[in-house]
Amino acid sequence: MREIRLRRHPEVYEPAEDTFLLADNLDVREKDAVLEVGVGSGYVSLIAAEKAETVVGIDINPHAVRLAKSNAKLNGIRNVDFIVGDLFSPLSGRFDLVVMNPPYLPEEKVHTGYLERSWNGGGDGRAVTDRFIDEVDHYLKRGGRVEIVQSSISGCDETIRRLCESGFKTRIVAECRLFFERIVLIKAMKPDGCSCS
Repeated sequence: MREIRLRRHPEVYEPAEDTFLLADNLDVREKDAVLEVGVGSGYVSLIAAEKAETVVGIDINPHAVRLAKSNAKLNGIRNVDFIVGDLFSPLSGRFDLVVMNPPYLPEEKVHTGYLERSWNGGGDGRAVTDRFIDEVDHYLKRGGRVEIVQSSISGCDETIRRLCESGFKTRIVAECRLFFERIVLIKAMKPDGCSCS
């Protein structure tokens, strides 16, 4: 894995343990079209671009999109495109791999700042995660894969259950433990039938 140089921005989530868990375990294959939902600094997309044919990154935060573009240029990576949007809007087309490190910390207070929105998952921590699960299948190619980061404080088991109910076969492929939570990376595929593990 090449070393990625990153610029920072005060309104953009900086790469942390959850970011690296995803980046270190990406299931990117040659010729893949990859979508990252919630790009932040662009780190995961830039790692994916090493193998993928194309990478699209989308973020609701315009500061993140500008920063990700700047970081792609800084690293000389050209097979990436970053756009502003809420989850999958305004995307069209389908992808071999869709990845997301969603905001998953439970927080009742509504935050309007972009940095807070990058970690605030709503009252139960699942506001963005559940929307993602409901919509992701429309953006996957046949045989496509999903990788999503989840925390034990917002329901890893619930994410697996919801993915399975949507017809995905799921498994935890990596995890790390912090002092107050367990962070896991869930991989999901849509074969014939569903078998959760």
